[in-house]
Amino acid sequence: MKKPHPSIASSTSEMKVKKRIALVAHDYRKPDLLDWAQYNKDILKEHELFGTGTTGRLISEKLELPVHRFMSGPLGGDQQLGAAIAKGDLDILIFFWDPLQAQPHDVDVKALLRIAIVYNIPLACSRSSADFLISSKLLEKPYERYLVDYGARLEKLATKE
Repeated sequence: MKKPHPSIASSTSEMKVKKRIALVAHDYRKPDLLDWAQYNKDILKEHELFGTGTTGRLISEKLELPVHRFMSGPLGGDQQLGAAIAKGDLDILIFFWDPLQAQPHDVDVKALLRIAIVYNIPLACSRSSADFLISSKLLEKPYERYLVDYGARLEKLATKE
C-alpha cells in the first residue's frame, strides 16, 4: 500500500483485478439497467456481481450469471449495500435510480449515494456514466483508491466548536 498524500487522504484501499460490482435500479429504470448489463455481459462476467432484491434476480436470469443478492431496496437492501461498502466488500456501485419518482425509501437511497462518496468507490447513476466506468482501463487492473478519514475530520471540527 503506497502512502497517500496527506492533503488527499489518510489511507488507501486496493481493488483487485476482479471487481465487486453492485448493480441496482429503481422500477422504471430496471429495463435500462438490464439492457445495459446484457450489452456489457462479457465484461461483467469477469467480475463478482451484487444486486438488491428483484434487480439482482433479473440480472442473474437475463445474463445467466451468479449475482449475490441483498434484500429489496425498500426492505433494507440499500442499507445492506451501504454496509458492504463501509466494510470494504464492494468496489463499484452502478445505481440507475429514478430522479422523477419519489421512493418510499428516499432517505436510504440518499444515504447509499453518500456512503459511496465517503468511501470513494466509483459510482454511476446513468447509462452514460456506467458506460464510461465499465470501459475504463482501470477496471482491468488493481487500483488503489484514496480514503479520507472522515472520523478524524469530524473530531477536528468538534474540537473547534
